[in-house]
Amino acid sequence: MLLAGDQTDFRWEFQMNDRFGLARRKDVAWVLVAALVLGLLAAGPALAAEPASWPEVAVTKVVGGIQRPVHVTHAGDGSNRLFVVEQAGRIMLAKNGAVQPVPFLDIRERVLCCGERGLLSVAFPPNYAAKGWFYVYYIDKENRSVVARFRVGADSDLADAASEEILLTVPQPYVNHKGGQLAFGPVDGYLYIGLGDGGSAGDPGNRAQDPAQLLGKILRIDVESGAQPYAVPTDNPYVGDTTYRPEIWALGLRNPWRFSFDRLTGDLYIGDVGQSAYEEIDFQATTSAGGENYGWRILEALHCYSPSAGCVPPERYAPPVIEHAHAEQWVSITGGVVYRGRDHASLQGIYLYGDYGNGDIWGLRRAGGQWANTRLLVTNYNISTFGEDERGTVLVADYATGDIYAITAAAPTATPAPTRLPLLLPLILKH
Repeated sequence: MLLAGDQTDFRWEFQMNDRFGLARRKDVAWVLVAALVLGLLAAGPALAAEPASWPEVAVTKVVGGIQRPVHVTHAGDGSNRLFVVEQAGRIMLAKNGAVQPVPFLDIRERVLCCGERGLLSVAFPPNYAAKGWFYVYYIDKENRSVVARFRVGADSDLADAASEEILLTVPQPYVNHKGGQLAFGPVDGYLYIGLGDGGSAGDPGNRAQDPAQLLGKILRIDVESGAQPYAVPTDNPYVGDTTYRPEIWALGLRNPWRFSFDRLTGDLYIGDVGQSAYEEIDFQATTSAGGENYGWRILEALHCYSPSAGCVPPERYAPPVIEHAHAEQWVSITGGVVYRGRDHASLQGIYLYGDYGNGDIWGLRRAGGQWANTRLLVTNYNISTFGEDERGTVLVADYATGDIYAITAAAPTATPAPTRLPLLLPLILKH
């Protein structure tokens, strides 16, 4: 993930210089390699010409006063409450635009924060109102990824911190690349878990491609069947293949910082943070049987990474539907949400995503069977996450200020874009 006051070693210095074009210059050989790889991947999804029009968008502050927000969601229980995850280990509850004084859940004593570690997401199962339990992902004091179940008590605004049931732990070799997203599939009701490659730079253990490891993967497990600690769905793509962990749904991911399902179609969108040159959005159709390999560390987006030339895409390779180059001022992608709300018809079907480092909000959609994208809004936010409320309004969080904003359609105005502010926090997502 992102975050304040952590390590600044020579790798960080080099990568920040590299990111803004000061430590690397493309030479002729690299151009030839890129051309070769693009030729190999020519069958991948193409970017269409820009559609005739995109909606004008605006942002409206919904709630403030959150500390280091990294996830925002709702419970789907008709209460219209917002649940905002604070990285240090609390889940705050917002009602009618006001943050409640008592946290919904406080497990700060169990959470290792910060840097890219901490309490990173919460997910509410289907029919949560009748069940009264929910799931969280956090990094514990032993530097392990933990997926756990908690329950609420008599007061639905207060979770019982003592009710924790740990379902899954994954040891982490380094301090970064934790992924951290939990989400229930809208079609199958299974829990999907995003895990980064475990960190350092360049995935030195090649974990994202290692079928015997859970790091660098999206997992799919059944936590609602009553099996302890969970069941593996029998239709997972590698069930029966003893060389793969059966929980694996997709692999070849570096640091999937936010994925989401289109609530209407069931399609899966993944924002995967790049190493030093490219950010990417990966896509999996709802008809997929799983098993997609998104290429890391062989590829960074559509380009050879390891080896740096002559790479061969892995089996079941799924190229990104869009890549963004750091040479075009991209810094660190934050995956978003497809708008399926009730209030803004012009936003319907647009996947809204952004860049933590430069604050831009982008839109992505299909156009004539191909993909098209555009920058919709320039902000000065450190965009740590996107989410939804119960009306389907897409929300965006500013990690630096703790404010949560609603993205809305707006009539065109002549208001100038906000002045770009310097990053308030070091980005360690990358190294």
